[in-house]
Order: sequence, then C-alpha cells, then structure tokens
Amino acid sequence: MPEACSAFKIIIMYKFDYYTEKDPQKIIEFIKEHNFALVTGMGDSHPVATQVPLGIETTGDKILLRGHMMRKTDHHLAFEKNNNVMVVFTGPHCFVSAAWYTNSSMGSTWNYMTVQAKGTMRFLDARGTYNAVKELSDNYVGATGSASFDSLPPEYIEGMMKGIVGFEIEVESMENTFKLSQNRDLESQRNIIEELMKRSDEHSRKIAREMIKRLD
Repeated sequence: MPEACSAFKIIIMYKFDYYTEKDPQKIIEFIKEHNFALVTGMGDSHPVATQVPLGIETTGDKILLRGHMMRKTDHHLAFEKNNNVMVVFTGPHCFVSAAWYTNSSMGSTWNYMTVQAKGTMRFLDARGTYNAVKELSDNYVGATGSASFDSLPPEYIEGMMKGIVGFEIEVESMENTFKLSQNRDLESQRNIIEELMKRSDEHSRKIAREMIKRLD
C-alpha cells in the first residue's frame, strides 16, 4: 500500500469482494476525477448534506479533503456541532440488461462506481478559507489571466469571504464499490461491453471502458 494511503482503512461497502477495488492509488485517482462530492452529516433531527467541489491532497500518511461552504446554512451549523462526516464520490453508472448475459434467467442490474470517505471536519480561519478558495480557483481557472483569483478586485474577495467558510476533512476510512459485472462469465462481460458501447450516453461508455480494463 502506498505511504500516502497507510493511515486509513479500505472497507467493503457492497459486501462482495469482487466488486471492491483493492488498489489505494486507483481509489485516490477516482476521487480526484470525481471531486464534486456530497458531504453529509447529522443535524439535530435529520441528516444534512451539501455538494461541493473538493481539493484532494495526500500529505505523508494522510488524505485531506478541502473545500468551502456558505455560512449559517443548516449543514454548516450541523457540522459545527458534530464534525463526523461522510463524503460520497459518485462516478459513472448505467443500466445493464440480463438479456446480455449468456444466461438471461436472472435479474437485470445497475453497474456503478462510488467511494464513501468518512472522517472529521475542521473549519478554517479567514486565511485558511482564502487559501482554500484560491487553491480551487487556481486549479480550474489558472493562476494567471483575467479570470484568475488574483485578478479579482480586493473588495469583491473581501465581500465573498464574509459569506463562506473553508473546511478540511481528514479521511479516516474509505469504502468503495466498483460494480462492473465482475461476477459474470467472460462472454457475458464482453456482450455487456459491446451493448454499452452502442449507447450514446457517456456514463454507459465509461462503464464499458472500465470493464475493458479488468478483462483477463
């Protein structure tokens, strides 16, 4: 296991070993690619959630997730009271018909890829929030140019910072399900790939490409 992944444990979410990705580096690559994630926690009476883009950093033996949210929302207030959170990273998904199996006398299903990360959240101070927003902006917009974070008027940044708060989540455990018809025979898998590649939607084609990577 790479050093950057040694501090957290990988748990099977969908309780079948063949649906579980064992390579920590591939899991990290997945969450970086699908970093618009659902951050969830428990409020006073109901669960709360927000969906935000996250910066993902591996530092030594830690994985840190960094982002920002609007102040004084139900989820902000809930996370202040209870900083135990779960972050859901959702990847491609698609319907798979049993008609594509060599034995179609069974139920159709849904193939998908997802990771759930559990950890503790801490809120950042003004400087930390500034850095979290700048980091995300620099990553997507670029550090230079007319739309870069550093080119924004100081008064605009100051006003924006009053309404948001940065946060950092240290990952303690991760569960994953990469359900890609691994339990089907080779001929069925090839049939599924062929049918999915005929579709025009990118989710189906991405699942097909992920299945191809795992063929013997």
